[in-house]
Amino acid sequence: MRSFPSSAIRNVALVGHGGAGKTSLTEALLFGAGALSRMGRVEDGTTVSDFDPEAVKHRISVSLAVAPFEWEGHKINLIDTPGYADFIGEVHAALAVADLAVFVVSAVEGVEVQTRVAWRLAAEAGIPRLVFVNKLDRERASFDRTLEQLRSAFGAGIAPLELPIGEEGAFRGVADLLTETAITYEDGKAIAGPLEEGMVPAEHEVHDALVEGIVVADDGLMERYLEGEVPSVAELEKTMARGVAEATVFPVVCGSATKRIAVDRLATFLCEIGPSPADRPPVQVSAGGGTHPVPADAGGAPLAYVFKTLVDPYVGKVSLFKVLSGTVRPDETLVNTRARSEERLHGIFGLLGKEHLELTEVVAGDIGAVAKLNGTLTNDTLAARTMPVAVPGFTVPEPVLSTAIRPRSKGDDDKLMTALHRLQDEDVTLAVRRDDETHQTVLSGMGETHLAIVLERLARKFGVEVDQEPVRVPYRETITATAEAEGKYKKQTGGHG
Repeated sequence: MRSFPSSAIRNVALVGHGGAGKTSLTEALLFGAGALSRMGRVEDGTTVSDFDPEAVKHRISVSLAVAPFEWEGHKINLIDTPGYADFIGEVHAALAVADLAVFVVSAVEGVEVQTRVAWRLAAEAGIPRLVFVNKLDRERASFDRTLEQLRSAFGAGIAPLELPIGEEGAFRGVADLLTETAITYEDGKAIAGPLEEGMVPAEHEVHDALVEGIVVADDGLMERYLEGEVPSVAELEKTMARGVAEATVFPVVCGSATKRIAVDRLATFLCEIGPSPADRPPVQVSAGGGTHPVPADAGGAPLAYVFKTLVDPYVGKVSLFKVLSGTVRPDETLVNTRARSEERLHGIFGLLGKEHLELTEVVAGDIGAVAKLNGTLTNDTLAARTMPVAVPGFTVPEPVLSTAIRPRSKGDDDKLMTALHRLQDEDVTLAVRRDDETHQTVLSGMGETHLAIVLERLARKFGVEVDQEPVRVPYRETITATAEAEGKYKKQTGGHG
């Protein structure tokens, strides 16, 4: 994959509740960009981002996956995240490197719990947000109802850029509120035309409200608008892009991932109004007891942040990193500022699901991967020798559920702890401890599904089968002053009794 300048890179995390269609949207975007020869299906276990056998078996995303593609002279690094609460740690990791969060919301179920949780995380981090209302082709789908829920949940910054044409099974396209044109789709192909007469009054009303909401952010544009001048589409998009970058405006677009309706328009919006790493505030790094800003400058000293670790029993550890400054090339030697050890990046590549894409360099703002870093873990910083700084990593959620495990065969006793520690390298929300009082190995995670997936990985990757049992609580009895105690006096030969 060729190299792109920082200004032409978009790091986009797809977040939202489970079942909203994030993985299907990833497939549609990749297929539309020519990165895939055919679209996979979650039901068939053939999608790019759900490549783990556990994800295929359970038909849910269990880990984040990176899927880059090229679109209109830009490189878009999609980060598909799980939507279930048990895997919220993956959302934390994705938001740590994303420059834009796209919230995928089902037009059938509306705004659900994990959508609100992810929105709160993005808001706390100051990450720009955009909403894609999906599944408008399904029964009981309603764009108006979903839009009202979005406004109720997330405030006045919600700004629709499109209206659907048709409902449920008759959904066939969108009305562009900026250009006031209709775009209909046949087999994923867009056909532009005039608005239908029945849509014109409603479209004009929403269009005027949208323009007023945009021009408020620019005093000069507002003054011209009040004098009767109509801003151009380019001016409106530029002003909106600034509001998106400042996380004060949250555009809403709509479509259907499985029918590939308006998916191409989403990709274009990501390029036009999505912020690049160069548009984002400098990263604050710690050094010498204070903090210092580091901008996304490809000509600066190399600085990379590891946000995810994958463990392969054959390849070893694969570290996913985002370059925050400088340009990282193969065979570069950087310093792990936590472990205070040098790491040589022998081979750098990109990931498209589990497929490796050869890279000659990774510039500031871009995402890459490297295998077999000895002491580097998730949340670590790799810096130049002349720049010993540390990037504050994301906050790891505390485990909420524990189970005790024991190996089924005595031969696996020695392998168990080694295998669990390697899984911990991959999953930072996983906790392991050995209770010396109950003599149990206690595994803690984010929920029942999370722990079940961990045990399946333990058996598949390392061949260690275990049985579960309840976590025992050590029983202690205190002897009080009023209690009676019985004992025996014994005289020791040559010593004290």
